[in-house]
Amino acid sequence: MILFFDDRPCKIVRPNRISAEETSHFDHIIDLRLSKFSKEMLSGHVLFLNTTGSVAVQIVQSLETTVPVELLSITMATREKSILEDRIKGLYKVVKAAGGVVMKEDKWLFMYRRKKWDLPKGKLDKSEKSKAAAVREIEEETGVKAVIKDKLCTTWHTYTFNGNRILKKTKWYVLDCVDDSTMAPQVEEQIEKLDWLTPKEAKTVLINSFSSIRFVISTLTKIQQKNEQGISYNPE
Repeated sequence: MILFFDDRPCKIVRPNRISAEETSHFDHIIDLRLSKFSKEMLSGHVLFLNTTGSVAVQIVQSLETTVPVELLSITMATREKSILEDRIKGLYKVVKAAGGVVMKEDKWLFMYRRKKWDLPKGKLDKSEKSKAAAVREIEEETGVKAVIKDKLCTTWHTYTFNGNRILKKTKWYVLDCVDDSTMAPQVEEQIEKLDWLTPKEAKTVLINSFSSIRFVISTLTKIQQKNEQGISYNPE
């Protein structure tokens, strides 16, 4: 599970999912059996070991007030991954959404909205399935007709609406373009322009995007690389 608080990634992982190479990238590694959590620990890239459900709630609630400027990312390692995820979800009203990366030959579809590069996505209608919502939202926001090829990943991010704490769950898919002859940005959604970009071009524009969108594209890139090597890759 990966959550985004003010665009800072917070991952919940099992200990065996962290490689020796990855540990070298953390600025701080804190064993919560040995140290009591405090907000002063939230600086740089932080890895918390032996995270319990109650401490995970403390961490999340501290991020709901203010996210420290110096915080870059949090990883919570736990043998109780499902329990932690359920505790965190229980703090919020969960809203479901879906979107995707539409592919046309060797290019991906991006849109420019509210001065940031983004991917098409939107909330599910009542009783709507995620796959159907992804296809519908893409066509509504871009005019592009597409069909789902594969599931990509799931992201979560928090926000406040009418005084309520919301946790948006977005399922992401890889889609193939069927018809882009009527491609046009949905002005009502403040989309200014659309563009088909190569992976190399995407790297440049993603500098002006969100960490969650960069995570989605990074996941797609890893899957493609693993497929080329004949290795299955399952982003947890």
